[in-house]
Amino acid sequence: MTDPTRPPRIPTNATPEGDGVLVGDGPVRIDAFIDFLCPYCRQFELSADETLAELASSGQASIAYHPMNFLDAASTTNYSTRAAAASGCASDAGRFTEYAHTLYVHQPPEGGAGLTDTELADLGRMVGLDAPAFTTCMTESPYLEWPSYVTARALALGVEATPTVLVAGAPVRPEPRAVVAAVSLAAAH
Repeated sequence: MTDPTRPPRIPTNATPEGDGVLVGDGPVRIDAFIDFLCPYCRQFELSADETLAELASSGQASIAYHPMNFLDAASTTNYSTRAAAASGCASDAGRFTEYAHTLYVHQPPEGGAGLTDTELADLGRMVGLDAPAFTTCMTESPYLEWPSYVTARALALGVEATPTVLVAGAPVRPEPRAVVAAVSLAAAH
């Protein structure tokens, strides 16, 4: 398979491959393949967000969040793509993790329209993203092509479901204790 075409715009703080948002600079890389409409991703985020934040802030790990659009067909408005694109705008403003967490807290049910673009922008304001740059980014939607690229790269890596978590390239159960144990093991090698 050939590499998917890199979209014209990639969010600030992207991974070197451009297929995710990188948080922290620790030596052990955690890759979290997520979809903002996925209820299991919501469960992972709500149980692991503090653990992941601590691993990143303490310098133990860097976390690459890969917002995919697996579940676009589970909404009537391509919600997964729109939410992932909005998360790119949040990354530009340095608030990806706060915005992603808020998207999960306010996650709409599968099968409906999902949140509107106005509601996505309102959630940004809830986490301090009320600057003109965020509003302009939300209006211009420069990252609508990015989630398909992220998803194509994930599929090429063998990711078949969300959430999928890799620590130092090895699959790990998407559960805080499993991630911490895997980071400790990877750091020891």
